[in-house]
Amino acid sequence: MDILETSAYDRKQRRNTWCVLFLHLLPFFASCTIYFYLWIPDSAPSLLAAGIKAAPILSLVFLAFSYNGGRSLMGVAGGLLLSAGGDVCLIWPELFIHGMGCFALAHLLYSVTFLSSRYSATSSSYSFFFLYLVLWLIGGGLYVYLVPFLRLDPEADVLVPAIGGYVLLIVIMATLAARTRRPLILLGSLVFMASDLTIALTKFNVIDIEHERHIIMTTYYLAQLMIALGDVKAVLEEDADDIHKWKRS
Repeated sequence: MDILETSAYDRKQRRNTWCVLFLHLLPFFASCTIYFYLWIPDSAPSLLAAGIKAAPILSLVFLAFSYNGGRSLMGVAGGLLLSAGGDVCLIWPELFIHGMGCFALAHLLYSVTFLSSRYSATSSSYSFFFLYLVLWLIGGGLYVYLVPFLRLDPEADVLVPAIGGYVLLIVIMATLAARTRRPLILLGSLVFMASDLTIALTKFNVIDIEHERHIIMTTYYLAQLMIALGDVKAVLEEDADDIHKWKRS
């Protein structure tokens, strides 16, 4: 192939790829619509409510698995699967700690993924070091601010260290997401932090936010979507690089 033929072929492949990706995303948008329309999780906890709440994330598990295969179970797909487990646990208030544990493990898998060679980044500029500092100041400041409210909870002995560990893991995840220099991954991590911040402020009676559930779930689904799409985009770019190397050889 000459240069013009190669360029036209690449454009056609990209169009085909993004069309297939859009079809893969239809279950996510459909399940989100069902969740917000029916709003079953706002009623009494049930397996049906848990299934409807977790369905959008499970559709993203299938998306990540489709593009990255079995190895993604130890990466973004695995993190999404753990997140779906957390969604199910949080339907029942008494399983809050279990749900938080699932999300903590999800952040751990995301962090490991962002350290992989596919996400290798060049040396960070001063602006990124500033972003890292801001993330850690926000995480640390939020935890210090929350501790007096956590101590008022009957399960304070468990919650204080558990929330501290969770904040540490999500800040590490966001820091490594920033390191990738990938906008979707970075924005997804930041929106995830915003969603969890809203949960913390409302659950422990720090402030009263109108339509809190709408804010929490909208930002949560959006964050997971951006992280999943960021991972798919990284896979597509990695495959494209391999094809170009093969053509040049």
